[in-house]
Amino acid sequence: MIDFRNKKGYFCDMDGVIYHGDILLPGVKEFVEWLQQNNKEFLFLTNSSERSPLELRQKLNRMGLDIPEANFYTSALATAKFLANQSPGCTAYVIGAPGLLNALHDAGIGQNDVNPDYVIVGETRTYNYDMILRATTHVLNGARLIGTNPDITGPSEDGIIPACKALISPIEIATGRSAYYIGKPNPLMMRTGLRLLGVHSEDAAMIGDRMDTDIIAGIETGIDTILVLTGVTRKKDIHKYPYRPTAVLRGIGSMIGYDYKNQPGSGL
Repeated sequence: MIDFRNKKGYFCDMDGVIYHGDILLPGVKEFVEWLQQNNKEFLFLTNSSERSPLELRQKLNRMGLDIPEANFYTSALATAKFLANQSPGCTAYVIGAPGLLNALHDAGIGQNDVNPDYVIVGETRTYNYDMILRATTHVLNGARLIGTNPDITGPSEDGIIPACKALISPIEIATGRSAYYIGKPNPLMMRTGLRLLGVHSEDAAMIGDRMDTDIIAGIETGIDTILVLTGVTRKKDIHKYPYRPTAVLRGIGSMIGYDYKNQPGSGL
């Protein structure tokens, strides 16, 4: 088995790996301290588009972790970067939270509910039927449909909740158009992540809780992968997929020998 402690850089998913909602998972604090003490490069790479890097930094700070903004990269930032490169100065009708809206604004993408170039959908707690109607009309009138990530569900402290693809599906069905999804496993996000880490793929590891996004993203980018059982995927689910992670661990702290005995949230 590969000794993942020898890697130079680490991609860490957040929901289901670092926390559930506002609950820090066991072993995470010890893992982050190990990263910092050993001068490892790391990036919290999240498919969630709800929060900005600043908000994520503040969220983890409330949990007792001091992580600089530069160590976060979200699907909202990846979406904004993609659109700014594809169609500078474009406009969009957006269904999403402030993290997505702010990322688009900072990339020069304007809000437009009349004749937008794109309809963009991310996670939001204010999703409603009027938004579906407006988005459907715009797509039928020629707007291109973008999803910040392809996650159907995500973990929270209250259990599994709908995520981006579940919210965008009614629009896809009503229009007959398929969205283009920016977040993991899209290699666009992974390649940007490697550049931000400043390491080669063979020197990096991807740590995540989802076989269908985190693990396949690592595999398709040539990165060794660790599946942790603290989020969406359970050990019994792995056989459903035609590919395998490099390693399966009880939680992120297992990589550095954290003792999970009598700890909740193991996924086993």
